[in-house]
Amino acid sequence: MQLLKDRVIFLTGGSKGIGLECAIKYAEEGARIAIISNDQASINYAISILGKEHLGLLADVSNPKDIQQAITDTQLRFGKIDVIHNNAGIAHPSKNIHETEDWEWDNLFNINVKGIYFTTKFGLNALIKTKGCIINTSSLVGDIGQEDHAAYSATKGAVNALTKSMALDYAKYKIRVNAVAPAGVWTQMLEEWGKEQNDVEGIKNYLDGIHALGYCPNGDVVADACVFLASDKARFITGIIMPVSGGAELGYKRINHLETI
Repeated sequence: MQLLKDRVIFLTGGSKGIGLECAIKYAEEGARIAIISNDQASINYAISILGKEHLGLLADVSNPKDIQQAITDTQLRFGKIDVIHNNAGIAHPSKNIHETEDWEWDNLFNINVKGIYFTTKFGLNALIKTKGCIINTSSLVGDIGQEDHAAYSATKGAVNALTKSMALDYAKYKIRVNAVAPAGVWTQMLEEWGKEQNDVEGIKNYLDGIHALGYCPNGDVVADACVFLASDKARFITGIIMPVSGGAELGYKRINHLETI
């Protein structure tokens, strides 16, 4: 039996990386997906994989008019929204806080945090009708921090706090709100982060080493967790930040950091 049969999922950042892996898994489980991205080429690629029964929408999550229109277009196409998955995010820059420019700070918070505000503001009524759920893609760094990544870590800490507060606010509507928190996941964004470090060759060993299970995974492991949280299997789970981290937060790491980073 398909876990998400006939569900409609509004997925930001769904055309690349973890988002695309989630879209593929959601579709396999019977959902119809509206993929929201600011990159038309990647939307076209995603829809070519998923099929034309799904919807690709060009929008900027930090732009309220774009998101309001995307919510409207999704409901016009599918008649409802069951799940809002706030996956869109950026990680650049990889710097100390005093080196971070104002515009870089604002860009991180506008996309990683304010995007959740806009999808909730414009999508809440749709979720009230379906008693749906919200999934936020966070990160383990929002809880434990990360060297040379203070602003990004701050956005994910904000996502965690939002997730818990939203779970309390919207429980009265039977809307569940949860987040997934990966450590390292091989995506284009992670590869770009790796290129910013001093020891590019050592990044793979570093990323494998921080996970207790001994390897840095692909995005499908996060997608499987999101399928669970979107399904009725998680019907009594709300307000959690679910680590999908291979035990990266546990005990002593085999490699704590790169000497050259």
